Amino acid sequence: MHIIVAADKNWAIGRNNELLVRISNDMKNFRRLTEGNVVVMGRKTLESFPRGKPLPNRVNIVLTRQQNYDGKGAVVVHSEEELREELKKYTEEIFIIGGESIYRMMLPYCEDAYVTRLDYGYEADTWMPDLDKEEGWELAETGEEQTYFDLIYYFTVYKNTACKEF
Repeated sequence: MHIIVAADKNWAIGRNNELLVRISNDMKNFRRLTEGNVVVMGRKTLESFPRGKPLPNRVNIVLTRQQNYDGKGAVVVHSEEELREELKKYTEEIFIIGGESIYRMMLPYCEDAYVTRLDYGYEADTWMPDLDKEEGWELAETGEEQTYFDLIYYFTVYKNTACKEF
């Protein structure tokens, strides 16, 4: 299992249920990695997508406590146990795509994290755990410096040396 996220220098990931910034190359990288695979998210993440619809060309799984939630074509589960059972059905790669509570819950079970690190501190209300301080996580790769207008960012990969079985 993998995490994929864009995080600023304080590990902030969003504000008012929106991304901090939309970078075309980051979106292309996200699409390249997740298409044809399984994406797992919380309800608010699904609702942040255009028209609240699941991402095309992927199996979308939404974890929510709302019992009668309409996932508009996404598979809806209501607990960690239900999610575990659902994920057993797939052989494709599994990507955890947010939000904060889903990242925190699934962090111990992910073998790696694809993190677009933004070299800026945004005003935010949602954060990813700081992988530089999380036990068992280490920075494995840092791509070349990229720029989006005056924003500097890097594609990085973190590895979890203490990955647990889900």
